[in-house]
Amino acid sequence: MDNEDLKIVDYFKDKEMGFYIDVGCFHPIHWNNTYLLFKKNWSGINIDISEFSIDLFKHMRPDDLNYNFAISNKSEKIKFYYQKQLSLLSTIEMSQAKKVFQGNIKEKIIQSYTLDTVLDMGKFKNKKIDFLNIDVEEKLWTNEIANILSAGLSYGKSEIGDGKPVNIEFVSANPTGPLHAAHARGAVVGDALAGLMEFCGWTVTREYYINDAGGQVDVLARSTHLRYCEALGRDIGDIPAGLYPGIYLRDVGEALVARYGERFLDQPEREWIACVREFAIDAIMRGIKDDLMALGVKMDKFSSERSLVNTGAVQRAIEKLQQDGHLYQGVLQPPKGKEPEDWEPREQLLFKSSSFGDDTDRPLQKSDGTWTYFAADVAYHLDKLERTGGPLINIFGADHGGYVKRMTAAVAALSGNRSALDIKLCQLVSLSDNGLPVKMSKRAGTFVTVKDVIDAVGADVIRFIMLTRRNDQTLDFDFAKVTEQSRDNPVFYVQYAHARARSVIRQFEKHSTFPKKANLDLLNDPAELALVKMLVSWPKLVESAATAHEPHRIAFYLVDLASSFHSLWNAGRTNPALRFILEQNDRITAARMQLVMATSLVICTGLNVLSIKAREEM
Repeated sequence: MDNEDLKIVDYFKDKEMGFYIDVGCFHPIHWNNTYLLFKKNWSGINIDISEFSIDLFKHMRPDDLNYNFAISNKSEKIKFYYQKQLSLLSTIEMSQAKKVFQGNIKEKIIQSYTLDTVLDMGKFKNKKIDFLNIDVEEKLWTNEIANILSAGLSYGKSEIGDGKPVNIEFVSANPTGPLHAAHARGAVVGDALAGLMEFCGWTVTREYYINDAGGQVDVLARSTHLRYCEALGRDIGDIPAGLYPGIYLRDVGEALVARYGERFLDQPEREWIACVREFAIDAIMRGIKDDLMALGVKMDKFSSERSLVNTGAVQRAIEKLQQDGHLYQGVLQPPKGKEPEDWEPREQLLFKSSSFGDDTDRPLQKSDGTWTYFAADVAYHLDKLERTGGPLINIFGADHGGYVKRMTAAVAALSGNRSALDIKLCQLVSLSDNGLPVKMSKRAGTFVTVKDVIDAVGADVIRFIMLTRRNDQTLDFDFAKVTEQSRDNPVFYVQYAHARARSVIRQFEKHSTFPKKANLDLLNDPAELALVKMLVSWPKLVESAATAHEPHRIAFYLVDLASSFHSLWNAGRTNPALRFILEQNDRITAARMQLVMATSLVICTGLNVLSIKAREEM
């Protein structure tokens, strides 16, 4: 910011514990005139119309007052215009919105207050203002282009994570069959979040929890043994109810024959179930790992439920909760919907889950003395806490909604409220082709596999489309729509913007060298400034997305950025004076080429964060 922050802190070098107000605060560190004052133990009020800005200030300056509203000469509701829900560009002028947003305009009502009203709202009431910052200069934005070009693909990279460990568990599908399309969504969300947090300085562990200790793996063993008999020439008839019908188990059965021959044929279950179970789990997990690799997901660690149980980890977790006073013998209330006479109360070992925000206390042990599924999950999360110290992030499917409160309660109890568990639920994926439901996989029998989707559209398309909705919203995945070359296809729209930018750069480089210096003040058209502001907003967007654990914000931003670039491109088609390369004006061409290069770098960086290839041409 032309060293304004240095000049300001030097001016106040003899003043400690001052008070500032920053209107249009933008970012707690970057391009911020109060950051160095904050480092000197000043405090103040930060105000911005962007909710993302204020989220960052709340995270990084929690002792300040951070407000998401506008400042005006009176307190009132005002209307502002923006492009999309998570767009960082906004204006209160409809004429400006029409120019910049090319007709794609949304509006929102926000509260405005006077500064006097703000000073009466909180702990700084009637506080004397030592420094008031109101940033309205456009030059701030254009000057940042040089920083983008200097940083290259590192622009926006942050250290707010400070190298701290974070464990992200995702997918964790039961090892009973291939991954289906809903698993792909969880895989993409988890992996994209991991990449985002690494970009912001966290040390991330990507983890898969193998549920290999429940009754479902015994069903898998019996289903595999049936296919084993089939491979040896037996007529197995229809698959009995309760077993897995998918023909993917034929391959496992044939592999079992290749390994053991007729050893398990006509033998009682007790003679083969343990061996067949382990063989089948290993085979299914190899397929799952292959599917994840094809999707661009590489796990750092695979943890086994069976291993935890066999090593006494469950007992150890129970003992810890007992020692900390979080367990008791008691009787639960009847389940909802059951008449009292149908309920047989019995004493159980219960976890005081309700003391940590859950709706009810939770049983840890069954009447036969065996542990509940929840007990094993408690042990697993204790294991993760001991390995990493937390925080922990779990990406669950929509069917695990009932586990959110009990697991967050368990982690709070196990860590003494020193660590938190953030659970993200991924809603269902609706698959269609030209609006018609997609037929089930022939191989899986009951669902469409991840491999089917990868083979149909490619990993890049899957990864981007899975992030075009919040994880807690149902996602429509239409095979025809996600492969069409139009602005209605977001992944094409973004990749085409990068390819278009690279094409302009190649065209320029045929006749000249890339300009080292340019007068960026020449970028003064509303469409140019809209693109500049989008680019400069990237670092703030990255940090806000990382702290909120919301990788979809990156995809949303890239679509908005692509829209701004395409709008400027189209403006040049209707108005030749706005074209990127003007043969008769080297000064404007030099400025615009730096803008185009900066655009290609930020798009490429954003796609890299999501592990998606940036196309050079299309």
